[in-house]
This record gives sequence, C-alpha cells and structure tokens, in this order.
Amino acid sequence: KAMLRASVAHAMPKPKRTWPKHFKDRLTSPLPTRSMIWKILREGGFGGKGAEQVAHLVPRGDGVLPKLRKGEVSVTWIGHATTLARIGGKVILTDPIWSEKLPGPRSKRMTRPGLAWESLPKIDAVVISHDHYDHLDAPTLARLPRDTPIFVGANTAEWFTKRGFTQVTELDWWESAEAGGVKFTFVPAHHWCRRGLVDVCHRLWGSWVMEADGKSVYFAGDTGYGPNFKEIGRRLGPFDVAILPIGAYDPRWFMQNVHTNPAEAVQACQDLKAKRMVG
Repeated sequence: KAMLRASVAHAMPKPKRTWPKHFKDRLTSPLPTRSMIWKILREGGFGGKGAEQVAHLVPRGDGVLPKLRKGEVSVTWIGHATTLARIGGKVILTDPIWSEKLPGPRSKRMTRPGLAWESLPKIDAVVISHDHYDHLDAPTLARLPRDTPIFVGANTAEWFTKRGFTQVTELDWWESAEAGGVKFTFVPAHHWCRRGLVDVCHRLWGSWVMEADGKSVYFAGDTGYGPNFKEIGRRLGPFDVAILPIGAYDPRWFMQNVHTNPAEAVQACQDLKAKRMVG
C-alpha cells in the first residue's frame, strides 16, 4: 500500500497546474440547443419508456468474482458504466455508482448492481470518465477510503480534494500516470461535461486506457462514434478488452453525437483493435 501511494504521488501533476476556463474547443459536435432540450422534454425526457417492464431481463451472475490466474485480465459489469477491472494484480473501478437514485426525475435504479458493495475486494484505483451525475456519483465515492488513488480528467481534481481525497491525479488527453504498476492514459471521447447551470465543459471528459504486464483495457465512459477510436487503436492498441457503451442511444436525433448505439459500439471495438468487448 505504501508503494502504491508513493507511485501515485510521484505521478501527480503539479498541484497548481493551470487549466483553461473551459474545454469547449475539444467538442467534436455542437452542444444540444435550448430548442432540442425542450423537444426531448416534451417527448418524455430520458426516462427510457418501457424500461421498467424489461429490466428483469438483464442477465445476472452469482455476485461472486471468479478467481484469476497470474497475468489474467478480468472485467465485471456492475451496471451502466460501472465495471470492476482486474489487471496487473490490481482492482480498478470505473465510474462507480451504487446509489439507488440520482438527482432529477426518472433516475431511480431499475436493477441491482451486479456486485454488492460489501462484496467488493480492496479497490486499488478509480477512474472517472466525466462529471455527469450518472458517472460521477458523490454518495458512492463517499464510501471509499480517502487515500484511494483517483484518476480524472483536467480540472476535475478539485471536486475530489474538497471531499477529502488525497491521491487525485488529473490528466489532459494523451497524458499518462502510474499507480501500483498500472499505467493509466486519458484519451479523447466524443462527449461533453456539465454538472450545474454555469459549468458547461469546465471539466474535461474522456476515456481511459489501463495497461499492466503486457495487457490492456480500454474504458470508454460515454461517447459517440467518431474518428477517436481509430486514433486510439493506432496509438495504444490492440486491447485485450474494450468496455463500450450500448445504452441511452435513443432518440438518435438527440443522442447520436454523444452515445453509440450497439452497431456503432461493435465498429468502435474493431477500430480499437480489441480482442473482446464488454457493453
């Protein structure tokens, strides 16, 4: 544990690193207009019509992590963008959410997490893709020890340090840091950030690449389909596993730029040169 802390502390950027006021120049498509938002709300919002009737069809395991042999990689889907990745002998959570409800209407969890919080092994690191409430969940993160290594995009560390976290590394796209023998690289995504009324794109969104012992895992977070995948595959691939989103893609007139549908996710997996896909 002491070695892990030292490695993260050495990899952290300077505490007073200066970031731009916003990252709107990184957008790969225009933000939703006010008229688009009003239209989606009139049509029922983002509640997922009929989802409750089919939620019971989501396949579930036995809630027990399989044992791994040395050098193996494992990804366990817990729900939404939350997965538990095991690579290089370390346990990493992606965008962890165990809350029963998020802020706002129609945001109640429809299925239980694939793993109970109490059954989790020791968490060696957490990666956060972006600041939307369904990916950056304050109640879940509050359950973690405050010395847990956290990896976030540019201008996001302050959110964590204000809550007492001491091992927070924030990165720009294509920058890397290491913790416990695992290399974390923040890479571009076709998405955006917003958590309040006046902080549109104040924090940088992205995806993560995790590498250790000759193995690699790509975690997308939220993203639309676009040229980033081929560039990431060219520069950092091939990957043993790609974790890609296949939900929240309708209606396409609103979601296409920032959420892949299943067919686009499969194409992204091929662009990344990934051997397997979790979605």
